[in-house]
Amino acid sequence: MAPVSATHAMLSKPSAWVKDAIARYEPLGPEGLRVLDLAAGGGRHARHLLDLEYAVLAVDRDIGGLAYLDGRDGFEALAWDLEDGSPWSFADEHFRAIVVTNYLHRPTLARVLGLVAPGGFLVYETFGTGNERFGKPSNPDFLACPHEIADAARAAGMDVLVDEHREIEDPRPAVVHRCVARRPGV
Repeated sequence: MAPVSATHAMLSKPSAWVKDAIARYEPLGPEGLRVLDLAAGGGRHARHLLDLEYAVLAVDRDIGGLAYLDGRDGFEALAWDLEDGSPWSFADEHFRAIVVTNYLHRPTLARVLGLVAPGGFLVYETFGTGNERFGKPSNPDFLACPHEIADAARAAGMDVLVDEHREIEDPRPAVVHRCVARRPGV
């Protein structure tokens, strides 16, 4: 993945669907815990969460595109390769919500779900099978199958609130896979 320029990162809008999911479900999550923006890229969702006054840990292999958020109250960026097999330095922390967009690495999905605190939420939006007809990503390794994230969340003991796999036109034509799940408790 190419590094994100600071200007591009600052101008990138958060996903409307993710914003709506956070507004609808996350306020029910446990207080006092951070939100994890996993594979944060340029930080468009981290920025939105900070604007809502959540403490945020933004994790990505390259955090150069997050520099414009340095100094924001409650913000921490962590450069970490989620796919190299090394233990995650944040693996013992539980989060009130985890936001994942445009990223799928099946071997670590169960680890991600295990980071959601009791009463916490997962908000996941990525590309789905069928997107190959619109261009990239087209590699099946990066395209979620229908119900894939929801099934993994259920297997992790979570309640699934949203499970959709559909074609969209905005912000560009694509097939997306979306899931919101809540871990029972608190």
